Amino acid sequence: MPGGARRAAGEGLRPRLEALRELIALSRSRLDGAVLDGAGRVLEAADERYRLSGEHTVVALAGATGSGKSSLFNALAGAPRSEVAARRPTTAEPVACVWSGGRPGAEGLLRRLGVPVHRRHTPAQGSPELAGLVLLDLPDHDSSATANREQVDRMLELVDAVVWVVDPEKYADGVLHERYLRPLAGYAEVTFVVLNQVDRLPGDAADQVVDDLRRLLDEDGLALGEHGEPGAAVLALSAATGEGVAELREALGQFVAERGAADRRLTADVDTAAERLRTAYAADGRVGLTEGAREEFDDRLAEAVGAVATGRAAERDWLRHAERACGSPWSRLRARRKDRRARGRGASGTGAVRIGAPRTGAGGAEAGGGGEGAGRGVPGSRAGGRGPGEDGRATARPVVEQAVRTVAGEAAHGLPLPWAQAVREAAVRGAEGLPEALDAVAAEAEEGLRHGPDGKPRWWTVAASVQGLLFVLQVVGVLWMVGAVTGVVDPAEWLSGVLPAVVGTVGGPALTWLCGVVARGPARRYGQEAERRLRGTAAGCGRARVLEPVAAELLRYREVRERYAVASGV
Repeated sequence: MPGGARRAAGEGLRPRLEALRELIALSRSRLDGAVLDGAGRVLEAADERYRLSGEHTVVALAGATGSGKSSLFNALAGAPRSEVAARRPTTAEPVACVWSGGRPGAEGLLRRLGVPVHRRHTPAQGSPELAGLVLLDLPDHDSSATANREQVDRMLELVDAVVWVVDPEKYADGVLHERYLRPLAGYAEVTFVVLNQVDRLPGDAADQVVDDLRRLLDEDGLALGEHGEPGAAVLALSAATGEGVAELREALGQFVAERGAADRRLTADVDTAAERLRTAYAADGRVGLTEGAREEFDDRLAEAVGAVATGRAAERDWLRHAERACGSPWSRLRARRKDRRARGRGASGTGAVRIGAPRTGAGGAEAGGGGEGAGRGVPGSRAGGRGPGEDGRATARPVVEQAVRTVAGEAAHGLPLPWAQAVREAAVRGAEGLPEALDAVAAEAEEGLRHGPDGKPRWWTVAASVQGLLFVLQVVGVLWMVGAVTGVVDPAEWLSGVLPAVVGTVGGPALTWLCGVVARGPARRYGQEAERRLRGTAAGCGRARVLEPVAAELLRYREVRERYAVASGV
């Protein structure tokens, strides 16, 4: 990667680290702590690295026993700074060589790495091209000493770059590839792979081994830097004869001069942490509540409170009031008698709100359609002879619970498991007390129906006046005919009473029928408005108690998903 692009990558790292920090803070109450521990360690490592010298680049030589990494370390240092011997393992403690170039701050890095003071050295001769390099010789990663292997693993997490030193005999070692190179494939930009001891290979065997090494690295998923592309550098050399050491020195010099190794290493750390968190944040498709799911939830709650039956009852009430207002005195008298009988029969069935009663087969609007007072199909009316209270609520509660489960399932669909669980829990918490709240809504609706329409249309008054006039004509006509029969009036004038009597007798019912026809449209609109109000009030309860908490969880998830997108570099 060119130097400018690498510096740009480093500048983009800090926003990713900040997004990762915010992501962890927002997720503490939703995700298990163990899931976030790895990301937390990355942040701690980044904070600590940025507090230390940015003028130095820490590069570690790592390899198996007998790979010759200590010999290579000495060749680069220009003096025998690291012990080389036939005894294995040779390197038990890390050794450091610092090309300070007059730059302070290397001591803090060495303390962080745990390099003993007596194992810290300076190069035998000045090498300005390596100024700022802190080179480490690590213990053997395949050492028989467990402490050595643990030390290698610890330091590999702290260094800025690694030079893996392999030899012709162990370059295909399964431990090297399976335990280190393959898991660290994302760190290709801060990785060098050096085939040492090529002086032991005859003819073109060295080229063949290098080609095979490249093949294995490709299978490990380790990108190789070729033709100017970012990736791991693969070199062949001999620390014993010095063949290729100058090329490695030049590559390290250019690498250190860019001063971007620490940022690139931390970028790879953040990439790895983000990939491990993917299942906790990446959704399976679009998430959120669709308008259809919201409408279905509202419909279920409307069913629970009997909104449709209430609207029909309101329509019948409006027609009943219109009939009373526009009917003849005789019809009004009959209606009052019928109401008194109905109240006597239904006295024990009123007063308790029964959500869902309108939708039962024996009660509600369907069973009460024949009466004008009792059994009108509104919540609270007597249904099928059953007692009030608990039975009605038990009927509606399954509808409410099913509605909550359905909308929670829709909202949680596609979400990662922790967030889907949080959405369902929010819905369940919100549903506590929802049946009782809907019970109160139904009671309020019933109370409103008891008082009838808020205002009387003017044509009711006109019709009532005409009915009064027709009643007077009927009475006068009848009295006139009675008077003619009894002799009070001239018998020859009895026909004069027939016309008003007929007009009053026939006109009253006719006007009542005509008013009933005219009243159907306003009554229907009145019933629809009552249904709409009850449906809206029930939906408001559902939104406040269930949909809003669910929406809050979805909003929280979208926020953390946005933070995750930044942290992952998407």
